[in-house]
Amino acid sequence: MGVYIIAEAGVNHNGSLDFAFRLCDAAKAAGADCVKFQTWQTDKIATRRTVKADYQSRNTGDADESQFDMLRKLELGYDDFARIQTYCRQIGIDFLSTPDEQWSLRFLVDELGMPLVKVGSGEVTNIPYLRQIAACRRPVILSTGMATLAQVARAYDTLKEGGCPELTLLHCTTNYPCPYGEVNLRAMETLREAFHCPVGYSDHTLGIEVPVAAVALGAQVIEKHFTLDCSMEGPDHRASLDPAALAQMVRAIRNIEQALGDGVKRPNASELAIAPVVRKSIVAACPIDAGDIFSSDNLTVKRANGGLSAELWDVVIGRKASRSYQIDEPIV
Repeated sequence: MGVYIIAEAGVNHNGSLDFAFRLCDAAKAAGADCVKFQTWQTDKIATRRTVKADYQSRNTGDADESQFDMLRKLELGYDDFARIQTYCRQIGIDFLSTPDEQWSLRFLVDELGMPLVKVGSGEVTNIPYLRQIAACRRPVILSTGMATLAQVARAYDTLKEGGCPELTLLHCTTNYPCPYGEVNLRAMETLREAFHCPVGYSDHTLGIEVPVAAVALGAQVIEKHFTLDCSMEGPDHRASLDPAALAQMVRAIRNIEQALGDGVKRPNASELAIAPVVRKSIVAACPIDAGDIFSSDNLTVKRANGGLSAELWDVVIGRKASRSYQIDEPIV
């Protein structure tokens, strides 16, 4: 199976079902495997006095608004997600949504039959919730932003001990946008070595370079925020790709997948066809008579469309010529 590309619509629908449908269309057109949203009931995940993160204040332009009020404006209802899932089936793209609390988890798993659970970085330390997720007995993709290796280990053990059959860990830096100096992409390899499970990368940088590099390092899942318009109002638009850039990222990832190959060092068929005209052969450096001894004085190597390969140089040197050769004639 190739790299699984999740186009993260998240909350970039701005609370509009029509925008959500358009995001599904854009993800499909870009070639992503999946379009993912976030499902929550605002009064179940935040108090009314919870302040916004700095990036949320910057990106929404309203530092006085509470996180509760911001989330309330972005919330879609369960009926909306049922319609989005149906629409995804119609256009032929996988549907996922991250449940941000246990009621939404039950809805997505029990009512919509979501085949796997994507868990956000904010839940890495939410041990009781991780146990509820594990009890669903579904494969889990867990983002690990803001976490130490020890915290990831506890989350991993909690999920596996609770019955999670398959677990994929995504390296992530929870900052929107994430500066390149904070990516620490090699931590993805650390996760693979520590837990011997599939790994991937959830990206919040600007551009497509880092997720493409993650694929070259062995990521099996890539998650990337996208939007219809990066200039729209909302917490995540500015750290998201527009549809054209999303399509560019998908193409680049698929190209890198092909380029990685199987790791066996061998010539390709196209190289075998080229080799005879670009590799050197042993040829006469000057006229050679039958019975002469081959030496570095009367032999050289050139592209010659035939003759003995230059890799046989040590075998040929010191032997007698069985016939005469003209200058530049390949030795046979």
